[in-house]
Amino acid sequence: MIADNLHRVLSTLPQGVRLVAVSKFHPVCALQEAYEAGQRVFGESHVQELVEKEALLPKDIEWHFIGHLQTNKVKYLAPFVSLIHAVDSLKLLKEINRQAERCQRIIPCLLQIHIAQEETKFGFTPDELRQMLCEGTWCELKSVQIAGLMCMATNTDDQQQIANEFTQAAQIFQEVKGTYFPDDKAFCELSMGMSGDYLIALQHGTTLVRVGSMIFGERDYSIHKQP
Repeated sequence: MIADNLHRVLSTLPQGVRLVAVSKFHPVCALQEAYEAGQRVFGESHVQELVEKEALLPKDIEWHFIGHLQTNKVKYLAPFVSLIHAVDSLKLLKEINRQAERCQRIIPCLLQIHIAQEETKFGFTPDELRQMLCEGTWCELKSVQIAGLMCMATNTDDQQQIANEFTQAAQIFQEVKGTYFPDDKAFCELSMGMSGDYLIALQHGTTLVRVGSMIFGERDYSIHKQP
């Protein structure tokens, strides 16, 4: 079933868009099934769960951390994480840089922008993002690579609102790209769209979609409980 679901989602993606299979709260055997069906990019949002799965699964998996990341947990991910989607503060970016230096790595990161009409979402507001980039401290951080932006739309059934938010995110991406990364080929990712709204995100320039329940089914929250 997982393999069929995976291929069904992949068949909807245009060239240039990658699938992040969101595997949080799913057992290792489910990830293994998706892996055997060809999936290599997985997304997790709890550090302990990700570390445990990374130790058990094949080493050619590209692990993306997609949740809110606390600075004191960065050290556990730094040795192997392929992309951190949700960098929501300069403080966090500095800590990722520090831990990446210790591991002699350069860790790609996405800056999370807060455009949803929900206070529970994290991220820079558009103005905070502009201010942080303008101040330029990030340029001194040589062990992180800002690879693009990430956003989450409002959890709503109003598809026009979701489309408007993705349009705004895409416009901010183009603004930031043109102003701060015009010649940087690494700044190329726009991560937006989940199981419920990724088809809308595809219409607005996303390059990474984060899809879980459509592939793995409902989550089993007893598998791992974050302390």
